[in-house]
Amino acid sequence: QVQLVESGGGSVQTGGSLRLSCVASGSILGIGVMRWYRQAPGKQRELVASITVGGRGTYADFVKGRFTIARDNVKNTVYLQMLSLKPEDTSVYYCNADLRTLGGRLDGRWGQGTQVTVSS
Repeated sequence: QVQLVESGGGSVQTGGSLRLSCVASGSILGIGVMRWYRQAPGKQRELVASITVGGRGTYADFVKGRFTIARDNVKNTVYLQMLSLKPEDTSVYYCNADLRTLGGRLDGRWGQGTQVTVSS
């Protein structure tokens, strides 16, 4: 069974940092673009950052200069380093990836999410 599993969430104070990880497992032949989204209570899910196979990252304006996305193609893992966290960063963070598997393509596969809470 192909799955994405996030980890690294938690509770921090304003200005703190966290590093999220997302591991893809199962019958995976390759992974294309990997992304981090977030969703706060009562709000729509929004794209935070994405990264290509070659490692080129793009960021939402609200995290530029604070968050860094990276990936390890050998470990099938994507990371999100979050610095200078603000209370408005409080959300469930979701991993999303385009996967090639033995069963075919699975574009936009979601993980289960990990909670990030930033207190003032």
